[in-house]
Amino acid sequence: MSERSAAPGGLVLVEGLVNTLDLETGADALDTADGRARFGLAEGGAAGVEAARGLREALRAALLAHAGHPPHREVVPLGALLARAPLVVTVDPADGSAALAPVDEGPLLSRVAAAVAEAVTAGTWTRLKACEAADCHWAYYDRSPAGRGRWCSMQVCGARAKMRRYRAKGA
Repeated sequence: MSERSAAPGGLVLVEGLVNTLDLETGADALDTADGRARFGLAEGGAAGVEAARGLREALRAALLAHAGHPPHREVVPLGALLARAPLVVTVDPADGSAALAPVDEGPLLSRVAAAVAEAVTAGTWTRLKACEAADCHWAYYDRSPAGRGRWCSMQVCGARAKMRRYRAKGA
């Protein structure tokens, strides 16, 4: 959907999960075995896929909030989901650096919680946003100097929005 470069660090996991659903076409990568495998979801685990979809939409709502937009629909708050993710503090013996890590590498929720914690610590969490276009809401990492990006792609969603504004003026 976007020509932007991937989000930094663990945010690439969050960005990838949100972008498993193309709102314009309705295509959902979690409907495919490859899409589920990409996120460590067990084959035939319908409950895990539904939980991943709920997490995806809670993340999308948070990313819309980062961009100053209301949620696209009613979702379980992201904080309520992440509160269930067991994390531990790990310390690298070589340099003494510390990080939050999932207790178990398997569950998607724990890996997302660790990625969010890492991004909050790095100051990058609020730069991950969802496109303001109602038929898109694609996740993207806002690398603009002022951090005020609005669309996943200026050439597609941005151009459409500008054309709609132009036409609405009656020009």
